[in-house]
Formats: sequence, C-alpha cells, structure tokens
Amino acid sequence: MKSRFVILLLPVIFAACVSGTKGAPVFVPARPNIIVILADDLGYGDVQSNNPARGKIPTPSLDRFAAQGMRFTDAHGSSAVCTPTRYGLLTGRYNWRSTLQKGVLGAYGKPLIAEGRLTLPAMLKQNGYATAAVGKWHLGWHWPGTGKLPDFTQPIQGGPTARGFDSFFGVDLPNYPPYCFIENDRTVGVPAEPLPKALLGNNLASIAGPALPGWSLEAILPALTDKACDCIAEKTKAKQPFFLYFALTSPHTPLAVNKEWVGKSGLGRYADFVMETDAMIGRVIKAVDDSGAAGNTLILITSDNGCAPYIGVDALEEKGHFPSGEFRGHKADAWDGGHHIPFFVRWPGTVKAGSACGELVCENDLMATCADLLGAKLPDNAGEDSVSLLPLLKGGATPVRETLVHHSIEGKFAIREGKWKLVLCAGSGGWGKPGDAAAAKQGLPPVQLYDMAADIGERKNLQAEHPEIVARLTKLLEKQVAAGRSTPGNRQKNDGAVDIFKKGK
Repeated sequence: MKSRFVILLLPVIFAACVSGTKGAPVFVPARPNIIVILADDLGYGDVQSNNPARGKIPTPSLDRFAAQGMRFTDAHGSSAVCTPTRYGLLTGRYNWRSTLQKGVLGAYGKPLIAEGRLTLPAMLKQNGYATAAVGKWHLGWHWPGTGKLPDFTQPIQGGPTARGFDSFFGVDLPNYPPYCFIENDRTVGVPAEPLPKALLGNNLASIAGPALPGWSLEAILPALTDKACDCIAEKTKAKQPFFLYFALTSPHTPLAVNKEWVGKSGLGRYADFVMETDAMIGRVIKAVDDSGAAGNTLILITSDNGCAPYIGVDALEEKGHFPSGEFRGHKADAWDGGHHIPFFVRWPGTVKAGSACGELVCENDLMATCADLLGAKLPDNAGEDSVSLLPLLKGGATPVRETLVHHSIEGKFAIREGKWKLVLCAGSGGWGKPGDAAAAKQGLPPVQLYDMAADIGERKNLQAEHPEIVARLTKLLEKQVAAGRSTPGNRQKNDGAVDIFKKGK
C-alpha cells in the first residue's frame, strides 16, 4: 500500500519541482485547470500581434495575453469551416472521418459526434475534472418531436451533456433557429414567435425560425461572457480541477454590435465586433486572474477557421486591414487563409512568457496534449489524429507533427508535410476565386503544390516542376485515409467512404 501511495504522489512531487522563468521554484499542479476559448471566424490577421504590418483592428486583450504566453504562428483548424473544426477539437480526429465530409450541420442537425466516442471532456472527466461548456455548440442534437418543428417543451438529447460535459449554457448557433438559450438539455423558455424580419439578412440572422419573445441578437455575446466568468468564479472555489470550453459566437454573424462598440474601429461593423470580442475575452482572462487560479490554469485561445469573406473583406482590405494576414484565401478555402488561425497558450511556470513557436500544430492536438500532461493513455479508437504539444509548450523546438491534412467546405483535401503543401483541387476549394470550374476553364492544373517556406501566399504552383512530390504526398494522404488514423496505433475505421479526389464544384 505504501509503494502505491508513493506512485500516486509522484506527479505532485514532480509538479512542485518545476522552476519558474527566474529560476525560483514554483508550484505547477499535475492537473491544471484547462480553459479553451474558441472564437468564431476570427482571422489570423485580425489579431494585431499576429499582423502588425497589415492589421488595423486594435486587439489589446489578445495582444496582452499573447505577451503573457506562447504565440503559435503555424496553427490550423482541421477544417476551413465551423462544425468540422469543432468536431476535430473535441475528438482529436479529422472531421472527414465522420459522416460529415462536406459543409456544416444545418438547423436542427443530428449529433455528429457518435455516441460512445471518447471526447476531450469525457477523457478529462475520467481523470477527475469537472467539465463545462458555454457558448456555441453546432455539433448537432436529437431534437424532440415528430412535427416540422421540434417540441421545445421536451429535453433535447445527444448534445453537450451527452458528450462529456457536466453542464452547458449557450446556443446551437446564433444565426440559426431556435433563437433562444439552451441550458443543459432544455431550451430556456419556449421559442414560439417568428424571429422579426428586421433581424434577418444583412449579416444578421441567416434563417427564419422560432424565437423567444423579444429575443436580442446583441445580448447573446455579453450573456455568454457573463456565464463563462461566473463558471470560472464557481469552479475555482472547488478543489476539483475543471475544464471550461468557451465557444464564442463572435465575430461570426450576426454582426450584432453593442452600442459601446459601434464605430469604435473606424473600419466597419465587423471590425467593431472584433473589438467587442477582444474585450469579452479580456473579461474572461480577468475572471481567471481575479480568482487567484491563474498560476494553475492552462488557457488556450484560438479560432475555428479564418475570417468569412462575406462580412466585407474587400472593403477592409481597401482600408489597409487584411484579416488573413499574408495568407491566401478566407474561411471555407483549402488555401491557408481558410484554416490558418490565431493560437495562443498561457500556462505560468511551464510556458515561457513572450515566446513564439513556428512548428506545425492543429486544434486536434488538444486531445493528446491533455492526455500527455495528465499521464493518461488514449485508447486506439480515440484521438486518432492528435499529437501532444506538451514538448513545444515546455520550450522544445523539435517538430511534433510530420503532416497535417486540411479540408475545405466543399470537401477538398490538402496535405502539409514540412514546407510542402499539396492541394487536391484547381481553385480555392471553397468560396474563393477561382472555383474549380473557373480554374478548369482557365486551363489551370487540377492540383496545386506550394513551397510554404518560400511562398507563404501560395501564388506559385510547382506541381509541374515536382511531380514526384505530388505523387508522394498523394500516396501519403491515401495511406492516412485508409489507416483510419495519422498517428501510431492499430488501424481504425472511418465512419464512411472517403474520396480524396471528390469531383464537383
């Protein structure tokens, strides 16, 4: 019994001996609190510290946070759009291995994360964590009822609390019905009135549907921020470590900017909303700092994909602000502007303040990273496309990823290996120009190969000069698809057939 007791104490003893940046011993708990703040459609270049030369939107909260921790400069979502990236973050698995291999879930979509699949919150619960989700879900539910509309008086199955979270407060997504908050597995009130037509279109709500009386689009973001801050205050009083997944609804549409922020940027409504989003993130960081738990809390701030072109990107660029920074494309594209994202980590005592990392990483990697820092082993059928970032967080400079697969809204594939990026379509793979059909009319080749070290903007297609690299990367992607995983382990099954040469738009 004594030897077993000593073994259980080893992680605590090890954590207590970690040295701070000035050499003085500091206590870093073996099980830190973990907070993930996921912005929605925030471009890499929307953050001032990422884009000092071509970024015009002030983001003081994010810049301050970046200076307190590590800034990753080659981080990606597993997809260029929302639902699939969230799937990857919470499962550590490429989104295209699921049943959704193109697009996003629609209104009242069914659960995308299969019942029984180990998720990040479920894994953390197995290791003694309390888990909470606040904000946007957009991963599907089993909506009750048999009519055209769900029965909002009944519980909703298959949502966050059925996929590893102890609690949930938020919305399915802010621009789709139902227009109401959801707490755990029930709507807060019964949405029974049509959303007013004045709130539809013009970068506000996208689809007509039932709403609570007096529903306000502007109230969503502050309410979610209040809930996240309250959750932090509550959880830090307990002795149990906690995981908070705060999935912001902004700066995605609806561009419902509160009065305090209207006109603040001088660049338009989207830029105003980025500033408001930055302020809300600042409130959450302050809640952690005020709680006294900052020293034993790992915080990751990132975005699900790049900035959406339909919010007025052309007008922003005319004013000198480039939401994708130096990268080509925007949300939905296989080009880097679609999925190359902001990614900042603060973890006092482990992550060096003011540091930067240029290694290739993905949001999928959070699953393996958390397992690694807890000393937990993932089963073969979990986290199949997740690698641990812990060596990088500790200051290591050795790459942890050899490859990374990208995916566009149209289901087009791309793969990175070192400096090489192969794009398996002729155009953007998304809403960018040219689309595949236009590219074909222009006589462009059906694949693109870029040297990302020499051509970060993906402008010079080298596929004709290096057919051997095109062939090698294509075979490598085919191998990873067939194996059901890109990490070491037993072969796994994808949820359906995967065609990397998908025909179409």
